[in-house]
Amino acid sequence: MARVLPTNVLFIVSDQHNAKVLGHQGHPNARTPNLDRMAAEGVRCDAAITQNPICTPSRVSFLSGQYCHNHGYYGLSGPNPGGLPNIVGHFRQAGYTTAALGKIHCPEYWIEDQCDVFHETCDTSIGGRSAAYTQFLVERGVQHLEDHIGLPEFGARGRQSMEGRPSPLTFDESQEGWITQQAINVMRDAAVHGQPFFVHASLPRPHQCTSPSQPFWDLYDEASLVLPPNADYEMRDKAPHLVRAAEHWRSGEWMLLEPHSFEAGRLRKLRGYLGAVSQVDHAVGRILDFLRESGLAENTIVVYTADHGDYATEHGIMEKAPGICSDAITRVPQIWWAPQQLRAGHVVGELVESVDISATLCDLVGLPQMETADGRSLRHLLRGEGGSVHRVGVTEFAWSKSVRKAQFRYVHYPREMFLEEYPDGFGELYDLDADPWEMRNLFFDSAYQDLVAEMRLELADWLITTTRPKTVLGVNSHAAFDSRESVTRYGCQVNADGKIGPDRMLSGLTKNYL
Repeated sequence: MARVLPTNVLFIVSDQHNAKVLGHQGHPNARTPNLDRMAAEGVRCDAAITQNPICTPSRVSFLSGQYCHNHGYYGLSGPNPGGLPNIVGHFRQAGYTTAALGKIHCPEYWIEDQCDVFHETCDTSIGGRSAAYTQFLVERGVQHLEDHIGLPEFGARGRQSMEGRPSPLTFDESQEGWITQQAINVMRDAAVHGQPFFVHASLPRPHQCTSPSQPFWDLYDEASLVLPPNADYEMRDKAPHLVRAAEHWRSGEWMLLEPHSFEAGRLRKLRGYLGAVSQVDHAVGRILDFLRESGLAENTIVVYTADHGDYATEHGIMEKAPGICSDAITRVPQIWWAPQQLRAGHVVGELVESVDISATLCDLVGLPQMETADGRSLRHLLRGEGGSVHRVGVTEFAWSKSVRKAQFRYVHYPREMFLEEYPDGFGELYDLDADPWEMRNLFFDSAYQDLVAEMRLELADWLITTTRPKTVLGVNSHAAFDSRESVTRYGCQVNADGKIGPDRMLSGLTKNYL
């Protein structure tokens, strides 16, 4: 009898994909046929909240399943998080061939050490850009043209440019093309050797530079682009740092190409962004086509998401900062694809979070959960069943938090943050049903003060009930608890990351000291 292999996993992440910029979301210009087909054949989650608006902390969250205030990462890169497990290593321990390919951008050696195959293409991990990708570019004579992180013809000024222009690299030479081929190679080799695989393919675009390969640039014409409804409006009662950012972009200092008008510059940016989204879409299509043609589709779960969004010219802003201010950044695409396992074409309207991805993957393939993870399985939602998993969805900066509840989004800032402009305090509240483009801040509206108070209370309760402390009197001072991923040190039993999960405190033997 043939051995039945465990279910494979392909976890695809793009960088900075605005959840509205998809054909199946009704965007007037976006051409994303492969992601549209993926959503039609699978399940899309339309209220998916990212845990952080920038790269590394978001990635640590979805790879560990842990909230930012628990893992502690709010900036880029950083030291190894000690004993914190990640989903790549979790699957490797279960006998999977594991690979991480592309823009990994995590703390040092946290993912590298859990991979059978590791290639960082963006110079954002220990060791810099993959020697294999560099050699590939050298052999083709195009290393000097690689332009994901900067437009080389402009020198230092071209680094992380928001400008839009076509890349001189072909799709196959681009990072998306190379990552796609490496992912296919790993999956094919694992199948040949009878091994299940967990492949994390992290595509750098549509993050700037917005320089898609020529065919994807040519999909769009600046004259026919439709700006978002909130591209130009009176920014009344908006966060001071958002207003300053919009003023900066209107100054035109960022533009490198002619004409130098703001109107022309933002259309170039939007064209490049849309082209980069289409380039990512093409990469996803190639990988899914390989799964279909190789016969692996029936035994593989694929999830597509982004680490965070992008303004994509919303509010007059060209990139992602300040990200806590907008649904354009805090909400991300999340599409699940698994033929014969999920309810095809289903749309999940319930709140889900990026931390839920790891828990859901474990549940779908039948692996034990990571005990250090805060996320929850979405399995029932992906099968078309009801039942919410979160009261709120929270995106965190160290000094500010965005809270999504039902159709409302609330942003909490400490009073000290905008003390000069708003000595009595400042916040944001939006009704996304009535105002999906967030042009009317209801925080100061007398009719919404009860809701503001409710959202503050939700945030306080969420922070208290989701925090993982190192010691709690009355909880980890009692007899050992049943655990696969724990360690005992000086009379205290904790999980692998050295902390106690909230579920253990809720079921503690005594609550006298909670």
